[in-house]
Amino acid sequence: MTSTHANGANGRHRADISEPLAAELWATAHALADAARAAILPHFRALGLDAENKDASGFDPVTIADRAAEVAMREVLAQRRPADGILGEELGSTTGTSGLTWVLDPIDGTRSFLSGTPTWGVLIALSDDSGPRLGIVDQPFTGERFCGGLGRADYVGPLGTRNLGTRATTDLAKAILFTTFPEIGAPADRIAFEKVKAQAQLTRYGTDCYAYALLAAGHIDLVIEAGLFPYDVGGPIAVIEAAGGIVTNWEGGPAHGGGRVLAAANASLHAKALALLNG
Repeated sequence: MTSTHANGANGRHRADISEPLAAELWATAHALADAARAAILPHFRALGLDAENKDASGFDPVTIADRAAEVAMREVLAQRRPADGILGEELGSTTGTSGLTWVLDPIDGTRSFLSGTPTWGVLIALSDDSGPRLGIVDQPFTGERFCGGLGRADYVGPLGTRNLGTRATTDLAKAILFTTFPEIGAPADRIAFEKVKAQAQLTRYGTDCYAYALLAAGHIDLVIEAGLFPYDVGGPIAVIEAAGGIVTNWEGGPAHGGGRVLAAANASLHAKALALLNG
């Protein structure tokens, strides 16, 4: 008995993963999230926290917490899954032999982290050639963990344990839209985004990966982003797809490579937003 379908979102072929292996992979994913939490929390809202700038032409901060969390997660993988590959934001890529790769963003939203706002998160995905198979969006400070893929879509946090499920909104005029524009993205991307914003009921800004978690949990309808990297989207894609949503690039293709990303609660709303983005 297997825990996955042969074809995933967007018609991607996916190899079967057995239930025992799925259980092992989920146990590893939670161990990674736990290790990251322990490494990060001592630094959050710590007075005098310093950040280095990785972008000479702008501001792309990295802190001791980012690096400590990725080191901690890599140590877990060295012990539990040494044959798997790793793609991490801070420490680069490590080639594996299993055909599976862990995609790690130790702190997605370091600007929020520096500002003391709890909308940053730890992003973990396990991917094969078809894209993410499982994902976690973890918010250590609030104690919330959103999980999706390989037979599960659930949340655990201060409100207890709940199943994830996206909203049924199909009317853009009733949709809640989240984005990090204008902070990221090219001017042309912003113009396209504004077409969707003009029709949405409500638009909110700057919640980083937490917006994707809110979409999977059924609180918002759309997230539109640009300028992303694979580690920014791997975990959220798995969680949202498991919850019943859809995530693509702005051309309607796979989004796990990053770039311009459209996440929607359902296919109908996704089609309407995609048409406006390409209008």
